[in-house]
Amino acid sequence: MLIARVIGEMVSTEKHPSHVGRKALVVQPLDLDGGNRGDPVIAFDAVDAGVGDQVLLVTEGFSAMTSVQRPESPIDMAVVGVIDRIDLDALAQTPAAHRK
Repeated sequence: MLIARVIGEMVSTEKHPSHVGRKALVVQPLDLDGGNRGDPVIAFDAVDAGVGDQVLLVTEGFSAMTSVQRPESPIDMAVVGVIDRIDLDALAQTPAAHRK
C-alpha cells in the first residue's frame, strides 16, 4: 500500500464494461514526508475520495479489484481509504520494549 494525494478525476467515455459506474481518480503517490514519489497514477475509487484528499492506495491487482467490487476487472490500483492523520513521531520516540 502507498500514501497518495488525489490530484484530479479522470473521465472516459470508452472503457471496459466492468468500469462503467466507477469513479477513476488521478493520484500522486507520496513519501512519508509528503513529497511526491514518482509519477501520478490512475486508481479506481472505493471510498468516495475527492481532490485534495490524502488517501491509502492499494497497488496489487486482486486487492484493487475486490475493493471496488469488480473481481473480474482489469484494475491495478484502487483508493481504499481516506487518511485523517499520520502520526510518526510518537512511535519513533517510544522504546521498542513498550511497543505492542
